[in-house]
Amino acid sequence: MTDAPLPPPHDAVDGARMMADLAELARWVKLSGTPEERESLDFVRTRLDEAGYRTRIIEHDAFISLPGEASVTVDGCALRAITHSMARPTPPGGLRAPLVDVGDGKEADLAERDLRGAILLVQGMSTPDMAARASAAGAAATLHVSNHQHLHEMCISPVWGSPSPETVANLPTIASCTISDSDGAALRAQLGRGEAPEVVLHAAVDTGWRKTPILVAELDGPEGPDAPFVLFSGHHDTWHYGVMDNGSANAAMLEVARLCAEARATWQRGLRICFWSGHSHGRYSGSSWYADNHWAELDRFCVAHVNIDSPGGIGATVLENAAAAAELSPLGAAAVKAGSGQNYAAKRKTRNSDESFPGIGIPSMFGSISGQPPGPVAMRNPLGWWWHTPDDLIDKIDPANQVRDTRVLLHAVWELLTTPILPLDYTAHARQLRAEVAPLAKAIGNRLSLDAVLAALTELERQSALITGSTASAGAAGEVNRALMQASRALVPLDYGTGDRFAHDPALPLRPWPVLDPIRHLATTEDGSDAAKLATVSATRARNRLLHALGTAVSALKQVT
Repeated sequence: MTDAPLPPPHDAVDGARMMADLAELARWVKLSGTPEERESLDFVRTRLDEAGYRTRIIEHDAFISLPGEASVTVDGCALRAITHSMARPTPPGGLRAPLVDVGDGKEADLAERDLRGAILLVQGMSTPDMAARASAAGAAATLHVSNHQHLHEMCISPVWGSPSPETVANLPTIASCTISDSDGAALRAQLGRGEAPEVVLHAAVDTGWRKTPILVAELDGPEGPDAPFVLFSGHHDTWHYGVMDNGSANAAMLEVARLCAEARATWQRGLRICFWSGHSHGRYSGSSWYADNHWAELDRFCVAHVNIDSPGGIGATVLENAAAAAELSPLGAAAVKAGSGQNYAAKRKTRNSDESFPGIGIPSMFGSISGQPPGPVAMRNPLGWWWHTPDDLIDKIDPANQVRDTRVLLHAVWELLTTPILPLDYTAHARQLRAEVAPLAKAIGNRLSLDAVLAALTELERQSALITGSTASAGAAGEVNRALMQASRALVPLDYGTGDRFAHDPALPLRPWPVLDPIRHLATTEDGSDAAKLATVSATRARNRLLHALGTAVSALKQVT
């Protein structure tokens, strides 16, 4: 692979400048679609204008939910509580219902129990999958018990982005509140003694359509505006003042944008920077809207997506878990090593942090870069105990960690901008997929042959290795890059989704390569049973879908190797 120009020196990252920007961003509570959010975004836009970027603010309709005041009363005594984005508001006078302890709220905890109309007492944070289970069970509400005294704001919708006619019925049908660990323990003690405490939930939630902004900043590469570009993004809206989440990311984005622009003459492709609204209060409504409304140009021109969320936290000493799609994991390893000296664990990128683009076929990396080391279970949160609380203030930022994380970010963005051949390593992708397929092939035996899939993976790895070790002229590099992007468009949608490139899967847990789920199901059935025969139908179709994607990727790479 042809070497890229050296990135701006790490010493060029200006910590004082970033902390000054962060102090400015820390002035506003940036709820999605509010005037305060727009004032803060105007400041960010000014900085990008100064750096020479072409900027615009897009206003669009988004389904946004802003939690209001909340409390929980137990036998007439009020407890400190919060409610959650996308939860239902309680009626005037509050919601009264029987309280049922469901432990961690897993499927097994709810199975074969009549929970209709009940308030479910659940250990842990309020999440979309818990809201979906409680709604399906017909519960009236969930009452979550924090693992400590801090109450974490959450958006509990399992609908990715704004709802459509096909997904609106999947919005939560429950009220939801969170109380502290000590208050939760007292409630559980009452239930354990056979008592039936009178629990009343009071929660205001303002949910509906409103205009929200997206700030887009662009600088073209040498081929002009209608040409390949790197997408670099982070959300701008916050819970409370949100100085770490996501003010520190916005400050890092401005610094990387500034340093890259100063060395623009060495770019091979353009840079597009997006600051999203609706991340916290709309379940990624901004980035999903952008994916939907800019689908064609993203499909044609976007080479990769770098996202940044919550860098620079005090005590955030662990960088090995910075996540990336398989094909970008070698770049992730190089960036983490260059910026921090730490080794890299090649952690799989999960679907959060505005990852609205894998369906199109755009590989992505990062989100959070650094995290807290393991600690007591009650306080275990890789982004710190202050995450999604009013305590996320500027005192939670370590300037040295902010500089370190920005160096990692700079290295990744710079390589994607300047390397003549894109640093997309499909040998790594093939190895990770093989690790999923090989055990399945052994488990299902002769019920469904996966030999063709394994052979296609061998060929994908071989062709990718030829590209990874190649050098090319400028013209040939363009052909190679187009082939790599074709491979991305075929493989990424099946790696991080169920295969519909024009829709967004729910904001619920997905296993790696969801296309394999029918084959995984076949592996759990009894050979020769009716269940196995039914499962074989779906598994065969899944194998065909996978073979088609692998064949498309291999064919594209063969054209240039």
